[in-house]
Amino acid sequence: MAKTDPVALAVIGGSGVYQMEGLTDVKEVRVKTPFGDPSDAILLGTLSNQRIAFLPRHGRGHRIKPHELPIHANMYALKSLGVERIISISACGSLREDIAPLDIVIPDQIFDHTKGRPTTFFGEGLVVHISFAEPFCPELSAVLYHAAQKAGARTHKGGNLIVIQGPQFSTQAESKTYRQWNMDIIGMTAIPEAKLAREAEMCYATIAMVTDYDVWHPAHDAVTVEMVVQNLLKNAEMGKRIVRYAASEIPAMREQCPCPHALRDAIITARDRVPAKERKQLGLLLDKYLPPEKPARGTRKAKK
Repeated sequence: MAKTDPVALAVIGGSGVYQMEGLTDVKEVRVKTPFGDPSDAILLGTLSNQRIAFLPRHGRGHRIKPHELPIHANMYALKSLGVERIISISACGSLREDIAPLDIVIPDQIFDHTKGRPTTFFGEGLVVHISFAEPFCPELSAVLYHAAQKAGARTHKGGNLIVIQGPQFSTQAESKTYRQWNMDIIGMTAIPEAKLAREAEMCYATIAMVTDYDVWHPAHDAVTVEMVVQNLLKNAEMGKRIVRYAASEIPAMREQCPCPHALRDAIITARDRVPAKERKQLGLLLDKYLPPEKPARGTRKAKK
């Protein structure tokens, strides 16, 4: 990948959002990572006087299923570009009567109901326990909420997002159970995105675009692809409008959230016992918290 100037803000486009109109000075980059290739090439451009990176989550043409997304590669690639904040645009179903199709929700909590998805960068002799009590960045979420109101969307502040495995939609029994669990909206992609973003010390917040009532509602007892796609197309333009407003309102510095220092007290493994393989692969995330590597035994400094 050619050297590029750091880009502090990224937008991940979900279902129905495969491009970002209004970008100027556009450059396409393909980033190689230790975790393989991201979902697609990343577009770098200017929006509302802010340089941003845009990545279509499912790839252009919607080619990748929710549980097969290369999230580790996506997050690593964005981090390597200098990204500090990520706005996720995501389709979701509603589990509440008062959250209607075409509404916008800025959730503040996640319930992980996925099955077997790798949700951490770390392992193989390196133990890290990040704090995840607030899974969405509160500062960035507040910016998105105000931007959504400014854009004219019917917007809900806060909410519990349950993330299911997919790619199938819920059964009626599952949908009714999620409502009993006090879940508000349902989606398939925020896990492991939110967890990996936090491990990479990037702020992460979601514009959840409601497409349907899942399958619990007596007057809307079936979720069809046709219904979802129609509402996706309507929601997509609103989602992009919200991003344009948000891009001009994001503070220059990250001082009101814990995201920039998430790893500081989370690395449990003794610093001098971090495996060389993990350190080499994840130096982008770890180096600022680890002591300088010692020269290999038997090597000598060259004489001046």
